[in-house]
Amino acid sequence: MAVALDSPSNHITTRLRQAVNWGRKYSLWPLPFGTACCAIEFMSTVSSYNDISRFGAEAVRFSPRQSDLLIVAGTISYKQAPILKTIYAQMCEPKWVISMGVCACSGGFYNNYSTLQGIDHIIPVDHYIAGCPPTPENLLSGLVALQQRVEQEGLVPSTERHGRQTA
Repeated sequence: MAVALDSPSNHITTRLRQAVNWGRKYSLWPLPFGTACCAIEFMSTVSSYNDISRFGAEAVRFSPRQSDLLIVAGTISYKQAPILKTIYAQMCEPKWVISMGVCACSGGFYNNYSTLQGIDHIIPVDHYIAGCPPTPENLLSGLVALQQRVEQEGLVPSTERHGRQTA
């Protein structure tokens, strides 16, 4: 038995998804994991001049259980990798990750034995922000791109995104 696309139940589910995603889109609570110069740029983004609160992400939390957006800003060493993985695991669903700066994205110019060559080796990343260090405008642009992605998601968090973790 096929359900017609214009049935009332389909209309209610679509409207509920839109309402929930609208709330998620404008109420991201970031958890900064800053280790280097990118963290200073994050601080500049949160300041009054750039004002990240215009985009609904001003409730910066320093507890993974109160956050839904992890912003990794800076170089991650192999010693820090298990800590980052634990913080990600402690966050409630739905959760998103922004990799900020070339060091977090690909290890940067630290191609050595102690530096993780991209955080996507240990946790899934939703958006990459390039730069060394990226400007506050780049972070705000990345936040808007992530908000557009959040707006398109379903009601239930996607398991395929979280299933691609390695190591």
